[in-house]
Amino acid sequence: MRVRLALLTALGLAACSPSSSGQTVPAPEPARLEGGFPAPDRPVAGIVAPEWSSGPDRDAADESGQLIRGLEIAPGMAVADIGAGSGYHTLRLSPAVGPKGVVYAEDIVEAYISGLRREAERRGMTNIRIVVGEADDPKLPPRSIDRAVLVHMYHEIESPYALLWNLATALKPGARVGVIDLDRAPGAHGMPPALLKCEFEAVGYRQLSHRSMAGGVGYLSVFEAPTSRPRPSEIKACRASG
Repeated sequence: MRVRLALLTALGLAACSPSSSGQTVPAPEPARLEGGFPAPDRPVAGIVAPEWSSGPDRDAADESGQLIRGLEIAPGMAVADIGAGSGYHTLRLSPAVGPKGVVYAEDIVEAYISGLRREAERRGMTNIRIVVGEADDPKLPPRSIDRAVLVHMYHEIESPYALLWNLATALKPGARVGVIDLDRAPGAHGMPPALLKCEFEAVGYRQLSHRSMAGGVGYLSVFEAPTSRPRPSEIKACRASG
């Protein structure tokens, strides 16, 4: 047993020791996923429910109103609700864009948006389009989106760099993406703002604004669509602190 412990200790020291040239051996790069995108260097929270919290709490905070104003969503726009779930925001974005606009309600869990489809039909909301996406691709029409929103779900995305890269193909020039999340660890269903900014910028997005939202529903970060995107192999994963 002592020999084994000594060997393990020696191997551990060798892994952290300088190379023969005197330089410290760098830490290994995070794993790459399918398509060459980096895996996130942080925990990914599990999908736990189609709703983030009860409707009355969010209504009291005017979460949708703050989102609509913060992104300057207007009649006639095409808006994508990424990870729409039960459709809390989709059903409120629909009247905001009006009959000449469209809301794409996207989710990877078909059961969630099947219920939303029925509710939209019941309410006669003909400007809602249901989209079943994939974990790394929202599957939206190319160059069709004026605004995209990701509300209390970014921390659940398994391949965030791939999703942001593929989302960019659906955005019109100058389009904006709004993220609402809580300022806490991803494993606790939140996203530190600095890490969020780093991951978006790694794919070519530019942060336009960041502010706390009234009512304790988190923060709103707004990003502009990339004018160009790096190759997947050129994207470097942002390091989570702590």
